[in-house]
Amino acid sequence: MTKRDFYEVLDLSKDATENDIKKAYRKLAMEFHPDRNAGSKEAEEKFKEASEAYEVLKDPQKRQRYDQFGHSGLKGGLGGFGGGFDFDVGDALRTFMSDFGFGDIFGGRGNNRDNRQRRGRDLQLQLRLTLEEISSGVEKKIRLKKMILCDVCDGRGGQSITTCLQCQGSGEVRQVSQSILGQFVNIAPCPRCHGGGTILKDPCNNCGGEGRVKGEKLITVDIPAGVSSGNYISVRGEGNVGPNGGPSGDAIIVIDEAEHEHFERHGDDILYHLPLSFTQVALGAEIEVPTLDGKSKLSIQAGTQVNKILRMRSKGIARLHGHGRGDQLVRIVVWTPTKLSANDKQLLLELAKSEHLNPPKNDRGFLSKIREAIF
Repeated sequence: MTKRDFYEVLDLSKDATENDIKKAYRKLAMEFHPDRNAGSKEAEEKFKEASEAYEVLKDPQKRQRYDQFGHSGLKGGLGGFGGGFDFDVGDALRTFMSDFGFGDIFGGRGNNRDNRQRRGRDLQLQLRLTLEEISSGVEKKIRLKKMILCDVCDGRGGQSITTCLQCQGSGEVRQVSQSILGQFVNIAPCPRCHGGGTILKDPCNNCGGEGRVKGEKLITVDIPAGVSSGNYISVRGEGNVGPNGGPSGDAIIVIDEAEHEHFERHGDDILYHLPLSFTQVALGAEIEVPTLDGKSKLSIQAGTQVNKILRMRSKGIARLHGHGRGDQLVRIVVWTPTKLSANDKQLLLELAKSEHLNPPKNDRGFLSKIREAIF
């Protein structure tokens, strides 16, 4: 089933403030909360939908991705972010209780898993490519600066780790709290081990007990032919490693197309402005022009007019996820000299006397030709 726009779900405009988002979500959550609509699958789905929208829009990073790429920004692959985004009614309830004060009576924030092993943040970086690289596809080596696993403690955070006695290693404690909706039995992170289930008695000196340190990694990325500025590739597991041995996020490689000295890109076609002399367009010529594949010859017919577009088939950009290439379009531009010798001027004055080198004097114009055709 196609997901609704998250702004539409919360009945918000795209310039909604953080406070607007919170108010809109609270209103819907109170209306469709499962405890107020016992047994109603429709209310449960609406509660889940509103909570999912709120979970994305309240987070500046997720909201930026969603604004730019829509729902595909929460998925993997070319043009999408990795990691997935699975959301069930349990997540919806935890979001509501933690953000609106119906959560941890021990001082936590509901069943928030931030204190456990959790996924590391994604990395996002721009990769500038030339049109030549975009046309054929390219393999790029990229050096990532990110959080990596501590090699001293192997991500455990220390050497002396014991099971938490308060939660018996589960990382969770049950609690009963009272809200305007009635009594809730809430499962919250253990206040002693902060949800980890273990107690670290001897933190690693290298990472300070976090299980990760700053580092670098060189990765190789295959860029398919035909990408455009704004396309991006999600390289799974190459983002920051998660704290306490959690899984790594993804590396998000955003394509940035470099300006070319010769060509303008128009979809899969490229445009080249070819400067020619008057004699070349008048008499015709065989001209070498630059292409993405090197020099190539182009025949200029005698009498070619200014701004005429010539087409060089399959000399453009390879089609992304398709077959073949676009074309190279060549616009004819007549170059006018600015410095003339006395002899040059004399020759041009002689040429100017020829009526064949000037526009026809009896050209009646477009409107005159229409009147003649009608009457």
